[in-house]
Amino acid sequence: MNHWTKLSIEFASQRNYLDELFSVYPTIPEGIRDIDKNLWQQVEQSFQAKNNIDLLNILLKMDLFPIKDSYVAYLKRDNGSISRNPNTVDRLCGRLYEMGLDKIFERCSEPKETNRQIGPLFKRWLNNGVLGIIPVTIEEFSNSKNNAILDASDAQMMEFAKQHLGYKHNKGLDFVARFNGVYVIGEAKFLTDFGGHQNAQFNDAMTTVKSNVNAVTVAILDGVPYIDSTNKMCKAVRKQSKHNIMSALILRDFLYSL
Repeated sequence: MNHWTKLSIEFASQRNYLDELFSVYPTIPEGIRDIDKNLWQQVEQSFQAKNNIDLLNILLKMDLFPIKDSYVAYLKRDNGSISRNPNTVDRLCGRLYEMGLDKIFERCSEPKETNRQIGPLFKRWLNNGVLGIIPVTIEEFSNSKNNAILDASDAQMMEFAKQHLGYKHNKGLDFVARFNGVYVIGEAKFLTDFGGHQNAQFNDAMTTVKSNVNAVTVAILDGVPYIDSTNKMCKAVRKQSKHNIMSALILRDFLYSL
């Protein structure tokens, strides 16, 4: 097992891992979504008039549709499909009328899901200087040989890595740094559970850490991969002896060891 992975597993199992991790990923739910007053007035009018097509068209303009249904995304992406599928329209609207306006408003204004807020939190944590240095712009990063962390978008980090480090994937990066003259690139993921989208996130990070580049690669993983489990994700982490997989809470020690 990789030394830094071992340290991460020990931290997760023997210390107040989740308490410490909250400083990196403070996943506090946002307040309710704002609902456009004009749109909501149209919803009320269409609802009271029982105008199914207008009601669906208006609700599909909302950030959050009030019903979780497998057919909604299709209707949203192909507006013409509403007029072509009257049974689907009637089925959805029947559920809406059953819910009532108050419940529809409540659902449309629900906070964003916590896992959709996680993305920017790692970079926000870095910008607090927790690794001993404050991230800098591409210009500053490129014009210096000092220890530095790049402050840029995922796409800008990807382009920098392609131009200077031989990175070949069309996938944005979460982390580009230079310590003791050694470049480091990687992705940061907070994996909150096993399966589905979380497995895809894990695979993204593993693709990056296995990249053949002119830099040290890291997968900065946190969450369930460090649990003592027979889950494929946990087993895969423990098998990677050559690749640097570690918690964000171990990252500082790793960088200064280079």
